[in-house]
Amino acid sequence: MVERATVLVVEDDRTLARGLVMNLEIEGFHVVHAPDGEAGLRLAIDEAPDLVLLDLMLPGMDGFAVVAALRERARDTPVLVLSARGEIADKVTALGLGADGYITKPFSLVELVARVRAALRRPTWDGSRDRHVRFGDIVVAVDRREVERRGQPVTLTARETDLLLYLVTHPDRVISRERLLDAVWAYDYDGTSRTVDNFIRRLRVKLEADARRPRHIVTVHGAGYRFEP
Repeated sequence: MVERATVLVVEDDRTLARGLVMNLEIEGFHVVHAPDGEAGLRLAIDEAPDLVLLDLMLPGMDGFAVVAALRERARDTPVLVLSARGEIADKVTALGLGADGYITKPFSLVELVARVRAALRRPTWDGSRDRHVRFGDIVVAVDRREVERRGQPVTLTARETDLLLYLVTHPDRVISRERLLDAVWAYDYDGTSRTVDNFIRRLRVKLEADARRPRHIVTVHGAGYRFEP
């Protein structure tokens, strides 16, 4: 976790907001607060926090709109949604728009802090010029677009490499099939979400210890995929 990471809390319930700010500061985070969606979006853009805790039911601009606006601006700030609404449709919508997690109220502080720390994880650096991401027995040299397994090169197609690099540089985030299509295949690609599933399957065969029980490139049912380093 980033030392003294900044967490933006976007919550209109003053009592809950005070409790979140106080407890997150006790846990070592720097915390800023916004009471509504418009203010939250402005702070998310201007202050560039390391993570956003975002209530869904906000006055004016709701949480869905805030997530969509951030992602439209190509902001990859991790966003954890807080909501008293536990409906699957709300979760799927929030994750599909680009949220990284969905926490249903009421929640425990222990769970919240654990989810915040997990969302703040980033790919590891080995101190050299190139970024390296390590998971299992795989090493990905991000800048060189090279992959090794137990010290031996892994042959990937250009598209497989593009997909893998997008996943490993967005760890612990739920990424929808539609977003992967947009990011990896580009908007003008005339394909379907099944294309993403097929490429994910191929990556698992080449990179996972057991492709039928993947540990790192995991499926989030109804929402997409998540890379877990």
